[in-house]
Amino acid sequence: MSGGYDERHEPGSGSEGRSSTHVEDHAPRPPRQRGAGWGDRMDEGLMDLRGTGRVGPGHGPGSGSNGAAPTYDDVLAEARRKRAASGMPATNLPPPPAPPAKPAAPKVDAAAARNVPPGPTGRPMPVIPEPPTLDHHGPARVVSMCNQKGGVGKTTTTINLGAALAEYGRKVLLVDFDPQGSLSVGLGMNPHQMDLTIYNLLMQRDVTLHDVVVPSGIEGMDLLPSNIDLSAAEVQLVHEVAREQTLQRVLAPALPHYDVVLIDCQPSLGLLTVNALTASDGVIVPLECEYFALRGVALLKNTIDKVSERLNPRLEIDGVLGTMFDGRTLHGREVMARLVEAWGDTVFHTVIRRTVKFSDSTVAGEPITTYASSSSGAVAYRQLAKEVVARWSAE
Repeated sequence: MSGGYDERHEPGSGSEGRSSTHVEDHAPRPPRQRGAGWGDRMDEGLMDLRGTGRVGPGHGPGSGSNGAAPTYDDVLAEARRKRAASGMPATNLPPPPAPPAKPAAPKVDAAAARNVPPGPTGRPMPVIPEPPTLDHHGPARVVSMCNQKGGVGKTTTTINLGAALAEYGRKVLLVDFDPQGSLSVGLGMNPHQMDLTIYNLLMQRDVTLHDVVVPSGIEGMDLLPSNIDLSAAEVQLVHEVAREQTLQRVLAPALPHYDVVLIDCQPSLGLLTVNALTASDGVIVPLECEYFALRGVALLKNTIDKVSERLNPRLEIDGVLGTMFDGRTLHGREVMARLVEAWGDTVFHTVIRRTVKFSDSTVAGEPITTYASSSSGAVAYRQLAKEVVARWSAE
C-alpha cells in the first residue's frame, strides 16, 4: 500500500517486519531547545504580551537571580534597554493621546454656596434688595390681579401689596374693578353710600378721574371705588366702539401722577377682565395652593396670551403668587412643587401663608401692614413688595 499508513503499524503486528529505515524515521526526536534564534526575535521586541513567564533570552524558567520566572515588567524593561542600545525607538506604539480638556467647573448657585436652606417654594431664598428711593413720581406701571377662580386672594393681595409699596415711598392707585366691591369694602367704604364709582367714570363722559378717586386712609395710596353698578357696564360696553380699551382710556390721565396702579379684577374672564388686561403692563396671578385653583391656570394663561397677541403687546406676567399656603400639609407642598415645576422662576419666592389676621384686618377696614404690622402676613407682603420692585427694575 502506497501512502503514509502501513498495515505493519497495526497493533500486534510486531516490529520484526519493520525496516531499519522506517525505524529511524520514527525514532523519538530530542526536545527542541530555544536557541539564539528565539532570543534574537525577543531582542527585536516580538514578545508574547499574553504571558508573564514565557519571555526573552536568558529569562527562561529558573534563569532569574532567584530562580523565579521574570515578570512582564522585567521583560519590557529589558526589551527597551536593548532597543535603546541598538538605536531603535523605545516602542513601536503611537504616542498616547493628549488628556481630555478639563471640563469647566459647574456654575454654583450663590445661595446654595452659602448653604441657604430652601424657601417655601423649594428654591433657595435670594437676598432681595430694598427698593430704591424715588425722587419723582410717574409714569405708573399698571398691574392687574387676575384669576378667574374666586377666593384665591386677589383683593387681599391688592390691598396689602399696595400698602406695602406705599410704605416704600411709591404712590399707588388701587382700582376696584369687581362689581362685588370687595376692595372698597376692605378699605372701610360703604358700597351703598358712594355717589360716584368707576362705573360712572366708564359710562359718563362728563365724569373725570379726579371726581371719582378717594383717599384710602393710607398715606400714598388712593382708591377708585366700585359697587354693584359695575355689573351693568359689562352689558352696556358690548355695543361700544373699542370696548376693550375703555378702562385704558379713562386711566390714562392718572399715569403721570402715580408709580403703581393695581387693578383688582373680578373672578371671570369676561369683558371687564379683558379691559383690565388691555390697560395693564403686567399681571400678577394670585393662586391658592389647592388643587382646584391649580387647574384653572392654563385657561388664564391662554386668555393672557390672546390679549397680548391681539390687543396689548406689552402685556406680560409679572409673577405667580402662592397664597393661603400651609407648609404643614403634604397637599400644600405638592401643589407648590407642581406650580414651580410648571411656571419656573415666574413663581414668586414669597408666599402668603394662612393667618387669621387677614380676616381681622378686613373687618377693621385697613391693610394688615397697619392693623398687625409685625404679623407674618405683613412681613410677607413687605417682602413681596420688594421682590416685585426688584423684578420691575430688572426689566
